Amino acid sequence: MNFWEAITGSDLTRDFKAFEVRAAALPADHRAAWEQVKGGLFLYGDFTGRNLMPILDGVLGLLEETAADGQSIDEVLGDDIAGFCAALAGGSGARNFRDRWREQLNRNVARKLSRLGG
Repeated sequence: MNFWEAITGSDLTRDFKAFEVRAAALPADHRAAWEQVKGGLFLYGDFTGRNLMPILDGVLGLLEETAADGQSIDEVLGDDIAGFCAALAGGSGARNFRDRWREQLNRNVARKLSRLGG
């Protein structure tokens, strides 16, 4: 990745389009699960979503393999896709963007209050 790609995110766009082409070849139930997994994982992404790209690639590979083997989506992911996404992101206690923003806001408020009081 060169500097321009890092700044503009064009590498992410290119990779994501490639994911969507691969996902379009999946059966309907696997495609629906792919959409749910994408939505569930984006809660755990950083500002750019760059940290999710290897995870999304792995999930798509899993869906492709299981579709080729004829497994149903319930056999693969179960009925708790949100839990599956949390486990992929680092466990049920994984921090999402709201947690990071809350911590940042709390730090900023504490810093401002310390300047006023001291």
